[in-house]
Amino acid sequence: MPRYFFNTRIGGNLIADPEGKELGDADRAWQVARAMIVELLGGEGGTALLQAVLEVTDSEGEIVLEFPFSEALLDRSESSVTKH
Repeated sequence: MPRYFFNTRIGGNLIADPEGKELGDADRAWQVARAMIVELLGGEGGTALLQAVLEVTDSEGEIVLEFPFSEALLDRSESSVTKH
């Protein structure tokens, strides 16, 4: 099972995740990333993190996805609907 690392970038600083999590695929990593961000933003001082980005990397250090904290506040059902 692949291991994904959830590193937080705030401006020019990177807070590395040294352990990571074994997850089935990148879709599951996206779900975990969103849940982590929502939890962090709900805590005290969470709004200060709105400019942060969660960088999810694989075991080789390649970025699998970048998830801006501000995007976690969007309702996924709204963002998946095409609007004309």
